Amino acid sequence: MRARVESVDVVRGVIMILMALDHTRDFFGIPGQNPVDMASTTPALFLTRWVTHFCAPVFFLLTGTGAYLSLRRKSPGELSRFLFTRGIWLILLEVVLVRCFAYQFNFDYRVTMLLVLWALGWAMITLSALVRIPAFVATAFGGLLIVGHNLFDSVKSASPLWAILHSPGFVVNTPEHVVFVAYPLIPWIGVTAVGYGLGQVYSWEAERRRGFLLRLGLALSLAFLVIRGLNIYGDPSRWMRQKTAVFTVLSFLNTTKYPPSLLFLLMTLGPAMVFLWSVDRGTPRVLRPALTIGKVPLFYYVLHFALIHLLAVVTCHVRYGSAHWMFESPDLAHYPFSAPPGWGYSLAVVYLVWAFVVVAMYPLCRWFAELKQRRSEAWLSYL
Repeated sequence: MRARVESVDVVRGVIMILMALDHTRDFFGIPGQNPVDMASTTPALFLTRWVTHFCAPVFFLLTGTGAYLSLRRKSPGELSRFLFTRGIWLILLEVVLVRCFAYQFNFDYRVTMLLVLWALGWAMITLSALVRIPAFVATAFGGLLIVGHNLFDSVKSASPLWAILHSPGFVVNTPEHVVFVAYPLIPWIGVTAVGYGLGQVYSWEAERRRGFLLRLGLALSLAFLVIRGLNIYGDPSRWMRQKTAVFTVLSFLNTTKYPPSLLFLLMTLGPAMVFLWSVDRGTPRVLRPALTIGKVPLFYYVLHFALIHLLAVVTCHVRYGSAHWMFESPDLAHYPFSAPPGWGYSLAVVYLVWAFVVVAMYPLCRWFAELKQRRSEAWLSYL
């Protein structure tokens, strides 16, 4: 039986496309702009950032779902070994290949950020143990991490272990080298474990599955509105009345990603469930390209980052006659590159570059997806 589920690939592909928007803004947007600062942002800038909030939670969730679906062709022991080795591979990929050849274009290791692939690697390693217990226990474990981790928001610690597990912070912080954890593990491990439990619904009869996805999505979205409205628990950042009604709505939506709060995850995963329901009957023609991208997410992730950075290098060289800034990240304030004087473009330009990146990536993803379909070598599963 085939382990791939088309609707899962479509949703994954859509969020991968959205992901490129945020990364394009990182390299081509105006440095120093904070999209979620209510005192300085604009609705367009805020929503450009906000729409990409869906990417990481859905990606981690569907990683767990994909793992469960793999049980259609792997034994629990085989799946456990695969997840463990792939998790180690992702961690190495993050801190070596992607750090040097995509994020930063340098090898000095002055600054190293532990980001999505780092957290995803550890989530897979954890899941390699969870697949050996009943799925409902793994799901309950994940739900407990998601719901309960905000109880520890008031804990302040400079411990590297605390930075790794719960609150973004430094693992290494010296004048020569900085290692900073942007994606603490606990909430993301929880999302992956819940996604593993979600995979069970894809063995259900179609109408039962669709009904469940719709009800779950609406319930999570309603829970977000109610809990956020109470303004008591679920996020360390409270919403407040702003200068206009529009900015008050933006404040309401401005939940915490680092680490992802309960409300952040309800806000993103609720609509994601509705989206999964909406494409469960089949992929609309307009989303067929996303289906292709969703089949090769790691391949897309690594290459699109490198492409965006390369485009920034070319643009910088054309504009300034030199591009050395694009290879320099001497400290955390200049990550992932040192912006030249006057660097940065409007949102209109950011959107144009983003569209170019996605269009350019599509034939590469199509080629690699077809390669994976034709060939069955084990190494391809790690890409």
